Amino acid sequence: MDEDRDASQSLQQPRPFVVPCATLASDAPWRWLAAGWRDLRRAPALTLLFGGVILMVSLGVSYLAWQLGRFALLAALLSGFVFIAPLIAVGLYCVSRELAQGRTPTLAKSFILARRVVAQAGVFALAQLVILLVWSRAGMMVTIFVPFEANDWASIIEFLAIGSAVGSVFAAFTFATAAFSLPMIADRDVDMITACGSSVNAVLRNKRTMLLWAALIAILTLLGFLTAYLGLVVIMPWLAYSAWHAYRETLDAAIWPQLD
Repeated sequence: MDEDRDASQSLQQPRPFVVPCATLASDAPWRWLAAGWRDLRRAPALTLLFGGVILMVSLGVSYLAWQLGRFALLAALLSGFVFIAPLIAVGLYCVSRELAQGRTPTLAKSFILARRVVAQAGVFALAQLVILLVWSRAGMMVTIFVPFEANDWASIIEFLAIGSAVGSVFAAFTFATAAFSLPMIADRDVDMITACGSSVNAVLRNKRTMLLWAALIAILTLLGFLTAYLGLVVIMPWLAYSAWHAYRETLDAAIWPQLD
């Protein structure tokens, strides 16, 4: 009875715009990867199933982009992947969530959770799509306003420097909004605006640690691509499990009700 009263009082508390976050140690990303790897080993069948889906989607997008060879069509294909990826990620977060609660993860539970958060995942995907389109247009503007000659190394270096700077801004913003937001909506009944704001806040308050985390994600993802996408079967679920543990260690979302 007292527990129900405490839970009711916690739900009635005014909620902040962003979720309180922890101050992370510099070695936290390595701990997240270790925890993610343990989850992978505890649920190998589901890991390979989700990894296979990721592999097929990646190969399909790449093949169609190669065959069509048009930027507009490539953008459309990538946009479709942007909408599919959050739902795949939520399914993987469900695996780690079930393991953390001492339950056996199943594909059915992952589907149930994905259906419950599909609206919020759609908002996230739409925001990422807008960022992707603006990012691509910014790249075109750099090409227009910073032209270069094939044999002029000074102009090439200038083009690469400016293009990298512009791309870094978009990449940093994308990473900051996505770092903890999707795991949070897979765990708590929270809107995507609060989740994204909380993610950005946590990243800004732990810049050094999150820079290492971003670098590890980039390196592991690159390894997946260098293995003709085959490495993505293991690497992407591993990173998703690790991201779940990163969220649990970083954000204190106890005020928001937990999804059943």
